[in-house]
Amino acid sequence: MDLITGALNIITAAAFLFFFPPYLAFKSLSYLWRSIFSENVAGKVVVIAAASSGIGEHIAYEYAKRGAFLVIGARRENALREVAERALVLGSPRVVPLRLDVSDDQECRRLIEEAINQFGRLDHLVVSAGVTPVSMFEDTFEVDNFSPAMDINFWGVVYTTYYGAPYLRMTKGKMVVIASSMSWLNAPRLSFYNASKAAVVSFLETVRVEVAPDIGITIVTPGLTESEVTKGKFLNKEGKMVVDQDMRDVVMSAVPVETVGRCAGAVVKSACRGDSYLTWPPWMGATFFVKALCPEAVDWFNHWYLLTDPGVPPTQAISKKVVDLPGVKDIMWPDSIRSPTIKTN
Repeated sequence: MDLITGALNIITAAAFLFFFPPYLAFKSLSYLWRSIFSENVAGKVVVIAAASSGIGEHIAYEYAKRGAFLVIGARRENALREVAERALVLGSPRVVPLRLDVSDDQECRRLIEEAINQFGRLDHLVVSAGVTPVSMFEDTFEVDNFSPAMDINFWGVVYTTYYGAPYLRMTKGKMVVIASSMSWLNAPRLSFYNASKAAVVSFLETVRVEVAPDIGITIVTPGLTESEVTKGKFLNKEGKMVVDQDMRDVVMSAVPVETVGRCAGAVVKSACRGDSYLTWPPWMGATFFVKALCPEAVDWFNHWYLLTDPGVPPTQAISKKVVDLPGVKDIMWPDSIRSPTIKTN
């Protein structure tokens, strides 16, 4: 067995070195081809789960500009209606808003059925729902307080995929899911969020193998993007939704925050190209290789930079002190993050 293992180690290393350069060349040509012949979604039907704010909201606007019919879902009905009205102004022929809790499988089923009842088809399915618990694992009062991280972030994707897949097969359609670069980065205080997003990526990668070539799946792994989370809205250790910008500063620190409009535009372009993955902004993709090649260094840095000694308030972390330096937020963050307004209805 040792001999076989050693031989396989040598063979796989040699195969990687031999096939990797031509694979990169093929990948580049494929990207160019798909960019030239990108899908035109005018007149097609797009369902977007969690479209009342953040990336999901602006993805709705991007599809509207391209002339797609929209069925949009979210829990906040007033905010959802405002998104629908703006999408109509931007060019969507028709927008159907529907109250939706993605953690409820029957409501996800109703969202898909509404698209079929209204338009008779489904071409693109976008899932952007997410909630972010922020707490040290050992500080959590009850582990069940953070079950929404899996109920919304993971099971919401599973439910919509399950009910949408049969109709996407009929149209050779596409699915787009907003995961996170935190699926590979291990930032402290985000253990439940990171795990839920890693589960989403693993689930979709497996499903993509099963449904290919009938359904294309684009997995989006954005870095920090303008949203309610980057404005400081998250689940605290009691499991309550709060707005805490001091803790937001500790967790985010001096990392550039991408504007949501640019991110949404990149997502829709990527979906229409038929990409398997999109990491936005592109520089964030380098962190994947850093983590793969230097995991110990990433662990050490995160511990040193983001944590404090026992008994010391988290606001004393180096990450917080850096972001509080004069002018840092002005350079790194959009205006909406520095002076946040969060939708409540």
